[in-house]
Amino acid sequence: MTPEKEAILEALLFASAEPLSLARLAELMGSPPAVVRGLLEAYGNRLASDPRRGVRLVEVAGGYRLETRPDLALWIHQLDRPDRELRLSRAALECLAIVAYRQPVTRAEIEAVRGVQSESVLRWLEEHGLVEEAGRKEAPGRPILYRTTARFLDLFGLKSLDELPRPDLPEEEGQGSRREGEAPNHDGRPDGRPAPAPSEGDGIASVAE
Repeated sequence: MTPEKEAILEALLFASAEPLSLARLAELMGSPPAVVRGLLEAYGNRLASDPRRGVRLVEVAGGYRLETRPDLALWIHQLDRPDRELRLSRAALECLAIVAYRQPVTRAEIEAVRGVQSESVLRWLEEHGLVEEAGRKEAPGRPILYRTTARFLDLFGLKSLDELPRPDLPEEEGQGSRREGEAPNHDGRPDGRPAPAPSEGDGIASVAE
């Protein structure tokens, strides 16, 4: 890798607010994708092998970006970065998990799993770019289908949906669905502990943007 090419690659990755795909990097750098892939590999290895560097190259959401090293999180968390966090309520996390694991899924199907009305929570997730419409289901009324977005993958550090852990999700209504107000534990399964009815304002988690 020439110093000039490395500098260009690093500058593009640093300046971009979203992960850059291989095709996009190749377009911006005016180089064949195979060449850029080699540059990325060499640059990533260089960062990983140098303990003096505070960032690493990661592949997420079908693209590449720079992020701080996990072992430096103690220092990073001391920064006050309210504009860099997206606060997710209990209801939002629950609804998002159902969409992620069952997509494409309709609102009625989400509500059948959760046992509570989910229109406002689903709209909030859509407004914040975490879910999007994915056509309509071939069923009476042709309800809208929803799926997760590239931003969802980016925020949770996933290359693709294949990297999602595979927890047991509650079955739909009539097949062992949890009771309304019963809170999920960290891996998405009911833990039997009662909780207030989910609401958008019940902020319990933050995801760094």
